[in-house]
Amino acid sequence: MPLVVVTTSPRVAPGLLSHQAWQAFRSGPVLTGSPDHPQLPYLAEAGVEVAVVTPDPAGLVARAAGETVVWLAADGDEDFMRALGHAAIALDDPPLIEVVPGSYDLPGARVLDLVRVMDRLRTECPWDRKQTHESLVPYLLEEAYEVLETIEEGDHDALREELGDLLLQVVFHARVAEGFDVDDVADGIVGKLVRRHPHVFGSVKAESADEVNDNWEAIKATERASRGDESLLDGVPMGQPALSLAAQLLRRAERSGVPDGLSAAVGQGVARELFDLVKRARSAGVDPEAELRAAARTYRDRVRAWESRRS
Repeated sequence: MPLVVVTTSPRVAPGLLSHQAWQAFRSGPVLTGSPDHPQLPYLAEAGVEVAVVTPDPAGLVARAAGETVVWLAADGDEDFMRALGHAAIALDDPPLIEVVPGSYDLPGARVLDLVRVMDRLRTECPWDRKQTHESLVPYLLEEAYEVLETIEEGDHDALREELGDLLLQVVFHARVAEGFDVDDVADGIVGKLVRRHPHVFGSVKAESADEVNDNWEAIKATERASRGDESLLDGVPMGQPALSLAAQLLRRAERSGVPDGLSAAVGQGVARELFDLVKRARSAGVDPEAELRAAARTYRDRVRAWESRRS
């Protein structure tokens, strides 16, 4: 006889179970070791009786040797499941252990865990509770730069962790906010992506990356006009690093047909020279911020090598 283990995801609303799970629940006595399992009220409503018992791997396996037994697993039952396997191996005639997924995580479901953890931290942790959008700004910038560093260094193992730290900042700000939450944030970016990709979600044709980019810029211009933006440069974040700022201003202006002469003789002294260098980088098709950062990394490596020779 089989021992049927039904697993469920805490990230899926309880009661939404697979057809195979409902069949399993009617194949034999149903047991669980969790008195507060979220599925219990829905199973009771469906007429499925569930007995809450003290988890006993050896006893459960022995019982399953004579009849079909269904075990409703709880989140975090991994140690119990391993114990079931060891208990079964110890028997001369072990029962078949069949795992039936009652519900599955969809892609992105783990983000729900982060939202839940952040809710608890915001409520129970004194440090998290006192944070504001303004106090979190340094961490947001720091985490963004750490993501950039792992990409530049080609450290893709570290990139996973750094992206998690950056994602935390997004969820943290959404939790701190009044008037919107993380679902509103996600809904906003989903709407924007769908709106700006009519070649994917609509009937517009775009055969190349350049066509996609042209469509994107045209849609952005329409959005700015609908918001009543007074300048084509509205929305350019002035707080970004200066090289990136100059490059973005030039890029936005060039795409909008601003006369090239307006960028001549901007600033005085070193400022003018730097701005001209950004223009040269733009003309050469390179990112001035990335170029200078690469040069800075080379200088760092040379200094480190010099220090090693001296020691």
